[in-house]
Amino acid sequence: MRILVVEDDLRIASDIADTLNAAGYLAETVSDGDEAWFRGDTEEYDMIVLDLGLPKMDGLTVLKRWREAGRAIPVLVLTARGSWAERVEGIDAGADDYLPKPFRMEELLARVRALIRRSTGHGGPVLEAGSMSLDVRQMRLVVNGVPIALSPLEYRLVAYLMHHKGRVVPGSELLEHLYGDEDARDANALEAVVTRLRKKLGSTAVETRRGFGYRITGEGA
Repeated sequence: MRILVVEDDLRIASDIADTLNAAGYLAETVSDGDEAWFRGDTEEYDMIVLDLGLPKMDGLTVLKRWREAGRAIPVLVLTARGSWAERVEGIDAGADDYLPKPFRMEELLARVRALIRRSTGHGGPVLEAGSMSLDVRQMRLVVNGVPIALSPLEYRLVAYLMHHKGRVVPGSELLEHLYGDEDARDANALEAVVTRLRKKLGSTAVETRRGFGYRITGEGA
């Protein structure tokens, strides 16, 4: 799951990105409003963590422009501004949640998980597909009652497919959400990850629809 962190305090941005990466997400950071608006308008993210006090273009303006352009990406507003009026302004501008500074990383993670779950139609933190069960809080995958060890890339792939269970996900979409913008997005590399997963989960756990993409089935074999 790919997350854009928009924060002009480089230490805070780095701490948030490190926390998200350690929790199985793929975090990218930008530090000004102009770049944030461009990235959010042209790239595909699963959610955005957005500070309001940004240089070049303030966060509320960035958020309003995304929403006016029809961008429905979940946005968690992050700001030192603490009054209820400013929180209402952020939510009215299109924010999905609001977290004032200072905050604990555990709370930020919980809000991120909840926003992504809701945006993909899941109510709880445990995602189910066939014989597979993924607890996104613990980053723990169980198949037929047996825990399965996954690499970070394998985990991101399983998590994305589980969040989008029920539909065929195009390979180009998977590549965009699995790899950072500076990484090579290679269809052969994606197929190699899927092959490794099938060895761990079962040959039919991830279905390939030639010319269309991939679908999680959760079926062992």
